[in-house]
Amino acid sequence: MNRMQRIWLNWRGLIYFAILMLGFRAAIADWYLVPTGSMKPTVLEGDYVFTNRLAYQLKFPFTDKVLAQWDVPRRGDIVVFDSPADGTRLLKRVVGLPGDIVQMSNNRVFINGQPLPYEVMDQTLANEVWSDIPAPLLVDEQLGDVHHIVALRSDRYSSYQSFPAVKIPDGEYFMLGDNRDNSGDSRVFGTVPRELIAGRASHVIVSLDWGGSYLPRGERSLRRLH
Repeated sequence: MNRMQRIWLNWRGLIYFAILMLGFRAAIADWYLVPTGSMKPTVLEGDYVFTNRLAYQLKFPFTDKVLAQWDVPRRGDIVVFDSPADGTRLLKRVVGLPGDIVQMSNNRVFINGQPLPYEVMDQTLANEVWSDIPAPLLVDEQLGDVHHIVALRSDRYSSYQSFPAVKIPDGEYFMLGDNRDNSGDSRVFGTVPRELIAGRASHVIVSLDWGGSYLPRGERSLRRLH
């Protein structure tokens, strides 16, 4: 028995397990470590987010080939996808659907000519999440049936706060971060083709405090995202 055969016999169980685990993560479920604050306060830096790769379809592992499809991304879904600009894995919220006309004026989103309803919220959460810098304004924005929190910088102008009307092509989606003035999203790289969407993010698995001790944030573990 040569050296390679001995290595195979000794490690084949681990190799099989690794292949199965990689296939599971590529086709069924995965986790995504959030590196930036573009989705604050919904998702924080250091959150490990569960991604359901079967939420919309089944892809052949390690490819974009769709084997079966049973649903589509919906307005308000938080999704993980590959940036159409450079392939970077990102986490954003679906705001515009195929065929929609999306526009933003002074940080107010318009879909098909109608402004999204929002209400100013109590700012306690903002002061907790942005403890080291002046906190943004938090509003409750309604995307269809989905209510979610958006952070807006009403105290200063940003080029991100307005853009002209854009019609979304068939099979593509318009993504925005909840931290509107600090998110590289469809305002930067354009609409996202369906095939680049890896899955829907549903829960925070565990969260580490990157801004301090790197200890787990127990209150965020298993938190449902909406």
